[in-house]
Amino acid sequence: MQLIDFEQDYKNEKPEFGHAMLKYFSMDPEYINLNNGSYGTTPRPVQVAVERLSARIERNPELFHRRDYLPLLKIVRAKLANFIGAKTEEVVLVNNASAGLNTILRNFDWEEGDIIFGFTTTYNSISATVRYLSDVPPHPTASIINLNFPTTHAEIIKLFREHVQAHPAKPNKKRVAVIDSIISNPGVLLPWKEMVKICEEEGIWSVVDAAHSIGQEVGLNLTEASPDFWVSNCHKWLSSKRSCAILYVPERNQHIIKASIPTSAYYVSPKDRPEPNTSFIEQFEWNGTIDWAPLLTIPDALEFREWMGGEEKINAYCHDLAIEGGKRLAEVLGTRVMDPEGDLTLNMVNVALPLPGSIHMTAALNRAFIDKMLDRNAYGAHFYHNGGWWTRCSAQVWNEVEDFEKLGQVYLEVCAALQEEFGGVTQDA
Repeated sequence: MQLIDFEQDYKNEKPEFGHAMLKYFSMDPEYINLNNGSYGTTPRPVQVAVERLSARIERNPELFHRRDYLPLLKIVRAKLANFIGAKTEEVVLVNNASAGLNTILRNFDWEEGDIIFGFTTTYNSISATVRYLSDVPPHPTASIINLNFPTTHAEIIKLFREHVQAHPAKPNKKRVAVIDSIISNPGVLLPWKEMVKICEEEGIWSVVDAAHSIGQEVGLNLTEASPDFWVSNCHKWLSSKRSCAILYVPERNQHIIKASIPTSAYYVSPKDRPEPNTSFIEQFEWNGTIDWAPLLTIPDALEFREWMGGEEKINAYCHDLAIEGGKRLAEVLGTRVMDPEGDLTLNMVNVALPLPGSIHMTAALNRAFIDKMLDRNAYGAHFYHNGGWWTRCSAQVWNEVEDFEKLGQVYLEVCAALQEEFGGVTQDA
């Protein structure tokens, strides 16, 4: 496969989705990559932009970090704000979604009797954050909602409403709900906008973990959806270089975020602030030395996506491929798709694996699963859910149905080997 010389203008080329797109990425062409959702995959034009910016930084780090980066950062914030339907003053950048969510949750003034709602499907590190907050004084209560798939949006909305109404706020106490827009595992779209509306009706703060949303969920308009807080990774689906994420805090709630993490030199004590939101933006413009290159080349990622045809075209291809590829993978494996109608599916499809549910997840099995897949130069996310084993496969512009077929053959080998090795393991470790 001949690679493009990216010193030349790649935009002279005409994008063609499928394997023809591989030349715009640096992946091993033999690698079956159906796990873009975990870490993202940087396009080569964006890599070039990052390398050029890194070279500029290193020519005079003092000049760049003390002066040059700030106008570039403001441009990025403005572009991202426009992309998600928000004001520039409501958008800041952080290293990843976990950092953004921790910034939000650790800035609440927790009290005994407060409630933090989470789900059994909440991303593991954020679920751990909720547990940690409930473990330390003043011990807010963690209230976890059991969410099992397959299910429907209507059932999820009903479950959420009933749960929060069954756990009313105590006098002068707060309730906070951590809501995934798109769950990590299983990779399904939640009716998060409706859940945010329930939060508004019930007097609950809504914290939306949208790690997978930007670049996958078309037509975002956060001003209209009106979550209290929203965080999304730009390196998963928006084609930027890892790691970078967007933290959205509407002006009405910026008084909650008293300090960035780590605390910036621009921190101002709330008692000394002339206005409640003073220093919100400034704290996230500098809270320690980082590599600015991934964050400041987000415009190059947006430009690459425009060249590919824009968000609707990109995501229409990926969605259709996820539906078709998931069905083909299920045929190869002799199993089933979790969401056969595609109502909860965007660009990630969940397919049952031919591994008995009596074999539970253990650290040793997980390590063996990862190693056996990577040794075969293929990967899709694997997880245990609702008594069974599943894979979450991310469809991207470089994929074709053939990739799902090849991955299926690898899974058949790996699952057979795992069953032979771990067939007697029936307890969590």
